[in-house]
Amino acid sequence: MLVLARKQDESIVIGEDIIIKVISIDKGVVKLGIEAPSSVSIIRNELLEDIKDSNIAASKEVEPENVNLLSKILRK
Repeated sequence: MLVLARKQDESIVIGEDIIIKVISIDKGVVKLGIEAPSSVSIIRNELLEDIKDSNIAASKEVEPENVNLLSKILRK
């Protein structure tokens, strides 16, 4: 992991087209601005973890007989 120190209004560049800029620092909270192509997905890590946990929980709720029924329907 690369660790960089940046002050307010300073930036880092990732690749050729991703810029991360420190917008503000206030009471231990750092606000970042991110400029990236629309093809680049940007999501907070805690949201990604929540989505993963939800998907795992949902997959455990499926009854085996429902999976078998769905499989039969898809074969038709």
